[in-house]
Amino acid sequence: MPAYLTYIIVWIALLILTGITLGVSYLKLGAGNVAVALLIASVKAALVALYFMQLRHENRLVWAFALFPLLFLALIIGGTLADSLFR
Repeated sequence: MPAYLTYIIVWIALLILTGITLGVSYLKLGAGNVAVALLIASVKAALVALYFMQLRHENRLVWAFALFPLLFLALIIGGTLADSLFR
């Protein structure tokens, strides 16, 4: 498959996921709206990192540098969520 065709498919997938995010925003899921939106955003970020940033062709050291900040992001979100839930 030519490289440009892969980029077009990923771009269409990103557009579809954006439409799904918009559609889910109209549903009454309570706190689930945020969870679903974050899940879809995570999938979109993974697509961008893997295909447009060429991360899927990198070695383990680059993967470690790419994934290590996500640990800190999880700690920050978890700490903020724990603080706001148990007030």
